[in-house]
Amino acid sequence: MGFLTTLSIFILTIAVLYGLNKLYFYFLRKSAAKLVTQEEFQENMRGAQIIDVREKEDFNRGHVLGARSVPYTISKTHKEYLTAIRKDKDIYLYDNKQTLAIYMARLLKKEGYTNIYILKEGYSGWTGKTKKK
Repeated sequence: MGFLTTLSIFILTIAVLYGLNKLYFYFLRKSAAKLVTQEEFQENMRGAQIIDVREKEDFNRGHVLGARSVPYTISKTHKEYLTAIRKDKDIYLYDNKQTLAIYMARLLKKEGYTNIYILKEGYSGWTGKTKKK
């Protein structure tokens, strides 16, 4: 096998793995939450619970105005953090992209929460009002 053939197989393998990873996260999210655009997020966030699932340090550097910090990494091991989230109100989650928000949505769904939404672009794509601590 020549170098170019080996390189082609390697690139193809990476592309397939990337696609499978995207598909995996799509089904994880689809089973737990609805993905919403920034416009939908802003339109419906009044009266909803806005949850930033990033680490506290990231939250302090800047977050969506009105959001509160409930880091996923802490919530998955200390479920008492979830008691601060009401089951009778819509829940809008975000992180930098979507990965942690998807995991948090699945955790919330398993605990009986419904009406869970995830910001499609994450905080990294947020252009709305923010606050820094």
